[in-house]
Amino acid sequence: MIGYITLGTNDLEKSASFYDELLNETGATRIYDTEKFVAWSVGEGTPMFSITRPFDGNPTTVGNGGMIALKAESSEAVDSFHTKALSLGAVDEGAPGKREGGFYCAYFRD
Repeated sequence: MIGYITLGTNDLEKSASFYDELLNETGATRIYDTEKFVAWSVGEGTPMFSITRPFDGNPTTVGNGGMIALKAESSEAVDSFHTKALSLGAVDEGAPGKREGGFYCAYFRD
């Protein structure tokens, strides 16, 4: 069910160094590394752990920058889930589509 978990950070380099060391203990390695986003995994098909500068550009605070991804079986399921979330009052944080790394996703804030 969980595809990935993302935590916000105000100091990406410091956080990345910390998690490089910590997650090395689990066998996880970096699978994404950009100026705004770093992610680790222990292997294909397993949940990913990542850190990011908040997408809205504001400082990381409690809950800002945190993200939990729910795995979907198809792009149609992602579209449907996103539409449903918006219909329930969620705010669009990123329309469905392909993202860096080629995966298809959408974002909303409840």
